[in-house]
Amino acid sequence: MTPEAGPAPYASRPEHSRGRLHAEPPSTSRTEFQRDRDRIIHATAFRRLQHKTQVFVYNVGDHYRTRLTHSLEVAQIARSAARALGFDEDLAEAVALAHDLGHPPFGHAGEDALNKAMKDWGGFDHNAQALRIVTKLERKYATFDGLNLSWEALEGMVKHNGPLTGPESRQALQGTSGPLPAAIVAYAQTHDLELGTFAGPEAQIAALADDTAYINHDLDDGVRAGLFDVTKLRDVALVGPILAEVTRQYPNLVAGRLMHEAVRRLIDRMVGDMVAETRRQAAEAKPQSAAEVRALDHPLVAFSAPMAAEVKSLRAFLYDNMYRHDRVSSDAAAGAKVVGELFRRYVAESATMPPEWRPRADMPATERARLVADFIAGMTDRFAVLEHQRVYNSSGRRLETQ
Repeated sequence: MTPEAGPAPYASRPEHSRGRLHAEPPSTSRTEFQRDRDRIIHATAFRRLQHKTQVFVYNVGDHYRTRLTHSLEVAQIARSAARALGFDEDLAEAVALAHDLGHPPFGHAGEDALNKAMKDWGGFDHNAQALRIVTKLERKYATFDGLNLSWEALEGMVKHNGPLTGPESRQALQGTSGPLPAAIVAYAQTHDLELGTFAGPEAQIAALADDTAYINHDLDDGVRAGLFDVTKLRDVALVGPILAEVTRQYPNLVAGRLMHEAVRRLIDRMVGDMVAETRRQAAEAKPQSAAEVRALDHPLVAFSAPMAAEVKSLRAFLYDNMYRHDRVSSDAAAGAKVVGELFRRYVAESATMPPEWRPRADMPATERARLVADFIAGMTDRFAVLEHQRVYNSSGRRLETQ
């Protein structure tokens, strides 16, 4: 991957940022997007990611990925790809670091449980929750709630996986229907994030960096955890040929070194393919600004068709052999139970919540439920288990996650 000689004409430019909802004087030493990145790293919600489930819950082992280490790996890949393409590295990194801020404890099982619990009050969506965190729930600055990120960072967080409305939205392409998350709709009424367009190029990079990171680290963690062994990967698309290549070159590698060598090569090939395909698409579409990238009827940043097909096969392998594995599923079910039972108890008996989180007596039911969801979504796995034990101690119940 040879880096671009300079910024691409369609890269986001910090000096042309659309600004922040609350005006602030410019920094004398950092660009607007560097400030975004730094604020995300210093956010309380970002620190909590170190104890939130990626695939394995907190008490399974110390060496598996968490939401925090996953976010750091996504940021590294996004920054490297942005550099190669001449995009703004800081904005790509900021979106990558923030993309999982809204996840509740216990991974996707926790999110499903919270969404089910919130079905009568607008549901729960981790992207919408991330927006709530950076615009409302982080409370540390003297003159505003949230982090007051730039328009480009907020837009990238909300739309990195594509438009939310219109013919190119995921709902339209999948033939599904349903309301947009209330938090996104409410925020867009005061700060238009152009929900019907694609995100800027840096956010698009963050989206594919996310795919690249989780596929590779889940392969690595799956082997490490003994959910499947290296031999089972030899017939899997993309990774199988790479394993054969490494074995020919280093025939006596132990499994750990073999897997690491294969993963680093797989990441390199996925990123190299993304960069090459994005350059090809840019040469064809000829966008001259980030706004023109947003206006396209397809993502500018993409894998080639052959790579996309192989990535799809890798995902299918992981679903069958990791995400639905009995060991992972049982821990996920235990976590979902914690989330659901905490929600029901807090809604029924708000006095069981910490004083600073208790809803006002005159608060409408939807706002009360959303406040409970905010509290639970911010929990780490460990804190959620401790809260469950505290809340249910009086009835002698104790949740076991192992």
